[in-house]
Amino acid sequence: MPFKLENAMDNLMDVFNYYATRDGDKFSLSRSELKGLLRGELCHYLEASRDPRMVDEIMCDLDKNMDGKVNFEEFVGLVTRLTVASCGYFDGYTPQISTCGNTPKISTCGYK
Repeated sequence: MPFKLENAMDNLMDVFNYYATRDGDKFSLSRSELKGLLRGELCHYLEASRDPRMVDEIMCDLDKNMDGKVNFEEFVGLVTRLTVASCGYFDGYTPQISTCGNTPKISTCGYK
């Protein structure tokens, strides 16, 4: 019988694969695939987010080279940041994720 964490890892990979294979590149999510994933899989977390700019900030942080793609490691970072931003368990917690050694800055980067 698999453990809870193993199931969670399998579920993350299954969700990523389901959306990533839509445009033929199974190793990354295009911008439209990522938006579909957010709408289809994370709508309740996005609604619960206390910072309405969080999704734009995360997209901007993930797509550093502005190629419109997010790989699996970046996707897992997205899940982590949305969990911290949306889950009451983390009230009062200061996020520790940094970008290139710096604290992430809030920006919209044109993502909508």
